[in-house]
Amino acid sequence: MDVRDAVETDADKLAALADAPTAAMRRLIRERTVRVATDDLGADPNVDAPSASEPIHGFVGFDVRDGVVHVTRLDGTETAVERLLEEPLGFAATESFPVEILLVESEANLADTVEQAGFERLGYGPRFDGEQTVLYRLDETAE
Repeated sequence: MDVRDAVETDADKLAALADAPTAAMRRLIRERTVRVATDDLGADPNVDAPSASEPIHGFVGFDVRDGVVHVTRLDGTETAVERLLEEPLGFAATESFPVEILLVESEANLADTVEQAGFERLGYGPRFDGEQTVLYRLDETAE
């Protein structure tokens, strides 16, 4: 599985994957660091843009505020999510920052993957579109 930076032309695919509006995905790509998981096809370094037919198996959006890496969007297949979590975790390790993820409570598959990656459930977060969220944190700087 390859991971690359998301580009604006990925917005439709991310919207379909996340069941979200395309405009919201465009905004995410512009305002956050967004990485996408694609097939491992031996990407050609001479090609400037991803192919329109390239499948996207998942994505992660994150940013940094107040010394914490905040994962703001995460979605995809279990394998893709496992690989994509390496992106904010690697950045956080380099900067010695903790990582926080806010998931909608009904996303049990994502919660399992996040917990397997070592995140601790801290409690409930704010409601999002009427759904309860759960806050997870991984702080390897505290060890």
